[in-house]
Amino acid sequence: MLPVLLLTFALALAAPVLVARLGRRAFWILALGPAAAAGYALASTTAVLDGRYPVTSIPWVPGLDLSLDLRLDALSWLMLLVVGGVGALVLVYCSAYFARDAFGTGRFAATLTAFPGAMIGLVVADDLLLLFVFWELTTVFSYLLIGHYADRKASRRAAMQAIVVTTAGGLVMLVGLIVLGVSTGTWRLSEVVAAPPTGTAAVVASLCLVAGAATKSALVPFHFWLPAAMAAPTPVSAYLHAAAMVKAGVYLVARFAPGLSGEPVWRWSVVALGGATLLVGGYRALRQHDLKLVLAFGTVSQLGLLVLLLGLGTRAAALAGLALLGAHAMFKATMFLVVGAVDVATGTRDLRRLSGLWRAMPVTAAAGLLATASMIGVPPTAGYVAKEAALEGLWHDVTHGADALEVAALAAVVVGSILTVTYGLRFWWGAFGTKASPADGGAPDGGTPAVPHRRQPVLLVAPPAVLALGGLLVALVPSAGERVLAPYADTYPAGDPGHLVLWGGLTPALATSAVVLAAGAVLFWQRVRVERWQAALPSLRGADVVYRRSMRRLDDLAADVTGATQRGSLPFYLGIVLVVLAVAPGAVILSGLLSGSTVAVDVVPWDRPAQAAVVGIVVVAAVLATRARRRLKAVVLVGVAGYANAALFLLHGAPDLALTQVLVETVTLVVLVLVLRRLPPYFTDRPLAVSRWVRLALGVTTGVVMMALTLAAPLARVQQPISVDFPAESVEYGSGRNIVNVTLVDIRAWDTVGELSVLLVAATGVASLVFLRQRSGAVLRLSRAPGADRDDGGPRRGVWLAAGRTLTPERRSVMFEVVTRLVFHAMVVFALFLLFSGHNSTGGGFAAGMVVGIALAVRYLAGGRYELGEAMPVPPGLLLGTGLFLSAGVGLVALLGGNEVLESFTYDVHVPLLGDVHLVTSLFFDVGVMLLVVGLVLDLLRTLGAEIDRQGELPENVVAVVGEGSR
Repeated sequence: MLPVLLLTFALALAAPVLVARLGRRAFWILALGPAAAAGYALASTTAVLDGRYPVTSIPWVPGLDLSLDLRLDALSWLMLLVVGGVGALVLVYCSAYFARDAFGTGRFAATLTAFPGAMIGLVVADDLLLLFVFWELTTVFSYLLIGHYADRKASRRAAMQAIVVTTAGGLVMLVGLIVLGVSTGTWRLSEVVAAPPTGTAAVVASLCLVAGAATKSALVPFHFWLPAAMAAPTPVSAYLHAAAMVKAGVYLVARFAPGLSGEPVWRWSVVALGGATLLVGGYRALRQHDLKLVLAFGTVSQLGLLVLLLGLGTRAAALAGLALLGAHAMFKATMFLVVGAVDVATGTRDLRRLSGLWRAMPVTAAAGLLATASMIGVPPTAGYVAKEAALEGLWHDVTHGADALEVAALAAVVVGSILTVTYGLRFWWGAFGTKASPADGGAPDGGTPAVPHRRQPVLLVAPPAVLALGGLLVALVPSAGERVLAPYADTYPAGDPGHLVLWGGLTPALATSAVVLAAGAVLFWQRVRVERWQAALPSLRGADVVYRRSMRRLDDLAADVTGATQRGSLPFYLGIVLVVLAVAPGAVILSGLLSGSTVAVDVVPWDRPAQAAVVGIVVVAAVLATRARRRLKAVVLVGVAGYANAALFLLHGAPDLALTQVLVETVTLVVLVLVLRRLPPYFTDRPLAVSRWVRLALGVTTGVVMMALTLAAPLARVQQPISVDFPAESVEYGSGRNIVNVTLVDIRAWDTVGELSVLLVAATGVASLVFLRQRSGAVLRLSRAPGADRDDGGPRRGVWLAAGRTLTPERRSVMFEVVTRLVFHAMVVFALFLLFSGHNSTGGGFAAGMVVGIALAVRYLAGGRYELGEAMPVPPGLLLGTGLFLSAGVGLVALLGGNEVLESFTYDVHVPLLGDVHLVTSLFFDVGVMLLVVGLVLDLLRTLGAEIDRQGELPENVVAVVGEGSR
């Protein structure tokens, strides 16, 4: 199962390249993914029949008992066959459907190939959380496919509507899955169904799962998104909205029904939603003139029928529902593909504009006729066998003491089947019948009927023909289908077993089928009167209208809330953050004090007097910073508080933290000073007296609460912290004695990779705020500096910095240039020392990168932006990308050595002159950290320094500054 899943996703990744190289023929190769899934299902038929279900289990997070569990049983076997077989035929169909030069075909091919992969994972997942992951993947891929024509408003709106509705239902379903996992004590899906919970947990889980299925399978009142999704290309409709995506909700009901169908809330929910959807969809299909909309509302109706049968809870209904699930995939996919062929041939899907196409398109018309016959239940088709089994099972339950629920289910199935016959005949007649006048269903304006304007390619006709014949051949061997599907139906706890037969004798079910066909034919015969009757009825407000108005109200509410809270005031934002920070933990601590449940704590003011002195410096610097009116003074005072904190770390025996704090504080000061160049020297607005006291009270309260939380948090610990094992693990697994550094690059390397990604995003965000155009290194090239053309480029005696001459005399400092020239290379060497020694002593890649960043800042401050280009003539993006690649790439290389991702391993080598060298692969991780930090600082210097310098040198800015100075 896993190789098939990986193959499908690999083909999806390769799809854009294949389409670019092979054009539409690439779809033939992409069809191998779902075809392999169908082939795997067929190859596993014997094992499934014997109850030897193929199982795959790969440990994921053993500590949390999470694993990638896959299982193929009878239900998964059928779904895998449907998803794979129909998916392969649809992809082959795409090779003839799309134009040779269609825009976005590569992107479409990749998404349509990835979707079967998500569906394969969904139907074989045997883990509740893994089921949800693949469930959401189908939602994302369907959003992209429905919105393929992004230049059309209808496509964008339909895609957004689909993802909003299905994602909301998916989140509700997640709650139900969590309830099941927690209440049963296992996340294995098969074990949950075998031993489901009872009581409140079962009720909550049932409601949540039915809600998720209702949104995914377009049940009332969430049915409106499916017809709107017909804005997607026809292959998408044929696959997602007939055989795959909408079947996910049906599959969810079928998967959990054996365990939860004993709950009354489950049975009432699925019968009410399924029956209402069956009737509403069929009624709405009679009013449509677009062939795809006829099929869309027909699909809604059929989904309601499937949910009703599979969720009812009886063995006979379950067997019939499963048979109908397979039949529906074949006949409805066929009908959608037929519509696509008609649309390509004639350029329209309006059934009033189509007339006599059965002569021009006989093979397509025959495929559509077989599919229609299967849908409405005409023998000998798969749809007929399934519906006969459903009617037989329902009649048996009704005549053997059934409750009102089963009686209502039978009535809904009969009425819904009559409507199915009517809109089924309407579909085929509308697409291929000869219509002479408006009274006969022709064009209301009396226009010329549409005719085929080009010959149909074989690959546009063959896939629907294969599916239609499949529905016929399967019906001829119903015993084989019963043999495969009966083991699943036997897992239901109630009812007698049903049977799949082509001829069951003269039974009430057969009589009911005859009545259904006759009544449906009469309604089709009187179709014009039916349409007039529907038009005369008052039109109720549709669910789509309610959805759109609800979304508008939500947008208005969001705008009001945003306007009230996002006012552009940084003090207001900070105040909200501090209030929440003080109230949430403060209320907990205060409640503990009032309840008397506190624990006596022996508080030691300090370990040595120097700590009190440093704290005094921090307090004084903080108070003075809040009272400072000059921006530069406030920044310097904040820096003093930061350096004093570094002294506290050092006094507490944490030199690594002290070094990091000093380096970060230094770089922060440089960045703030660069920003201050473009701001007024003084704070312009002073808070009023009242707001000053409010801010003071808020600051004091926050400080007190944080002090109390610092004391209370360690006392709340009930388990031994995992950090007590870090000293031994850093040596045993990380081969280093600097616990801090080994933790960053080995023990918690995943956290570090995430933080590095955040740094990269931060650098990109800062640059995007400052650069007016594409980032370029031209602003740093000394050859582009004013007067550079008068320089011979040779060595210059007495020049300490190459770009110093580009600065005006009042901005130059000879002493600064001399010191910079002397310390720059020493700082780089010191950074390399920190890099290589950080695994066993103070240092590491982060500290090394910060030291190099400070060295670059010194070069920039001494010689300007051109000197920065001389010091580091490398694009920061290259450093950022290389650093992240090294850090994460080392983790992938570890797999080649047979280790876990990001696990370090060591090599002991003998180097001449150096002796024995103990090499740890985490060193390369540290090199990546260093490069990324250097790239971040360089990007900040280029952005907040060099680019702002360049913008300040523009003529309009110079004039503005001179004019302001003259005033």
